[in-house]
Amino acid sequence: MSDPVIEVDDLRMRYGAKDVLTGVDFHVGRGEVVALLGPNGAGKTTTIEILEGFRSRSDGRVRVLGEDPATAPQSWRAGIGIVLQSWRDHGRWSVRALLEHLGEFYAPYSTPERRRPRDTDELLATVGLDGLADRRIAKLSGGERRRLDVAIGIVGRPEVLFLDEPTAGFDPEARRDFHDIVHGLVDLDDTSILLTTHDLAEAEKLADRILILSRGRIVADGSPAQLAREAAGSSEVRWTRGGESFVHADHDATAFVRGLFAQYGEEITDLEVTRSSLEETYMALVHRHEAAEDAVGDLEPTEGAAR
Repeated sequence: MSDPVIEVDDLRMRYGAKDVLTGVDFHVGRGEVVALLGPNGAGKTTTIEILEGFRSRSDGRVRVLGEDPATAPQSWRAGIGIVLQSWRDHGRWSVRALLEHLGEFYAPYSTPERRRPRDTDELLATVGLDGLADRRIAKLSGGERRRLDVAIGIVGRPEVLFLDEPTAGFDPEARRDFHDIVHGLVDLDDTSILLTTHDLAEAEKLADRILILSRGRIVADGSPAQLAREAAGSSEVRWTRGGESFVHADHDATAFVRGLFAQYGEEITDLEVTRSSLEETYMALVHRHEAAEDAVGDLEPTEGAAR
């Protein structure tokens, strides 16, 4: 990766006697969207908080935009954006007043290449709140409040954006709008995005790459298609020939389909190739890793056992 904006090497975190992160390694490139998935308690929130500079790590090397988040200057913070699961402050402020107030903190860090903050009217239109600019925040619905959370995260035109369950509480229309926002941030501003979500369909739509965190370490890293091949190994191919339907499972669906057309050509109709869903892939990889760790644990000698 020629231009990583997030670098994590051998990241470790211990709370008392409990190891939460046991050697996490991954990089995120400029303009890349990466989804961090994992069961509850796997260490996703801890990892994100360390990258945001809100939590100190026990060991390992971490760099975000070239700086260690634990010691980075204020100018560094202007380059990152954060969308938390929820905010509950500033209920008496209007939507416009809050965004303009927060935007003032980014103005000193504006550059010709990256103007900060975003124009408030443009930002309101982007997140679908342009008709609610003067409404008090306490009067917003849950979905409207979530749109405001997104606006807060991108008001400073961040180079790196952290999204924690970003579409929780969104209706289907708002979810589609949010996906458009994410694609726009990448296409127009070259923003790098690291998101956590329990919505695996959303991760598959948004992410260039999926990281799966289990028991304190990354157990899988790749595109949804790459992970599906790694986990399941085979795809289902369905087709029709001469009015008769066929189905076949194959580890290399591309080669099989190529051979099918070489043999039958235009006789093949209604061709459909189905790979494992991200949910199936995710479950298979997590269970495989947990089973392997449990097996190793069963083989380790207990205290006091003969050696």
